[in-house]
Amino acid sequence: MQSPEYVQISQAAAMALSYRPALFRRNACLTGLNLLVTYPDGCMARCAYCGLHHQRQVPPGKQKTFIRVDWPTYSLEDVLARLKRDNGHLRRVCVGMITHRRAFDDMNTVIRRFREECDLPISALIAPTLIRPSQLEETKKAGADMVGIAIDAATPELFDRFRGRGVGGPHRWEHYWAVLEEAVRIFGRYKVGVHLIVGLGETEQEMIATIQRAHDLGAHTHLFSFFPEAGSLLEDHPQPPYGQYRRVQLARYIINLGYGRYEQMDFNERGQVVHFGVPVDDLIRYGEPFMTSGCPGPDGRVACNRPFGNERAGQPMRNYPFLPEPEDVELIRYQLREY
Repeated sequence: MQSPEYVQISQAAAMALSYRPALFRRNACLTGLNLLVTYPDGCMARCAYCGLHHQRQVPPGKQKTFIRVDWPTYSLEDVLARLKRDNGHLRRVCVGMITHRRAFDDMNTVIRRFREECDLPISALIAPTLIRPSQLEETKKAGADMVGIAIDAATPELFDRFRGRGVGGPHRWEHYWAVLEEAVRIFGRYKVGVHLIVGLGETEQEMIATIQRAHDLGAHTHLFSFFPEAGSLLEDHPQPPYGQYRRVQLARYIINLGYGRYEQMDFNERGQVVHFGVPVDDLIRYGEPFMTSGCPGPDGRVACNRPFGNERAGQPMRNYPFLPEPEDVELIRYQLREY
């Protein structure tokens, strides 16, 4: 079972399309359908934290997880048929590449099928290593209106250590940023999203500087909290403290919405935010800065809400897939004060 005839979909998507029982904590509703192209020989990259790492060891009979959860494989035709029966909850489709020689062409084929069969906006999550920047014109012609690029690491040193030469991987920091700039030219300013993972060893200051760099180039940023995948090279690496993640979430929101800039913020000797440069009480009370960040739906609100993709069962949420309630906001205020 391989692409383009078959695709992997996230566990949440499998629930939303009735492949599996839908049991979402606190009645969260998935609003973005996430897919990956898939091949028997898998992803050729070696990213130290990734569940799809080419050499990751999993128990016999088990499929590799990705961003913590299972990604079961189904036929593209059946996924399309089920999407047509959706009750209107899903507001965007995202078709993702892996690092595989066939992935770019097959991703574009899958995007074209969704463009022909449904009227939802479509994002392409690309693997820059496999393409020349100008090839993104093909993805736009296929029907994608937005592009996502998973740079993940906040500094060139961490990128090289965990994605490039440090693990014998093919990815290069400079090429990712070159593709990002071309994606902005082709798709338009803020029609490009950059994925960043908090907790790979960077300081808050380094992460926020990278968020500002992406924003200045014309890309919004979408945050993930590091989660150790069993069998990956970083399976024993700790998750970032809640205080670190909350402060970066708030800084990202301030920068992406144009309320302030990295240069206005103050940091202590450990690179932690001590002042955001603008009043934040109302932003915290509102709660939206701490929701999942991702590509928007037709209404302009985040559609790629990935319910509980960063969470451990029984622990407080890191990305809220809905607007935090008053008791959630009180917990967030407490977490923001943790240094």
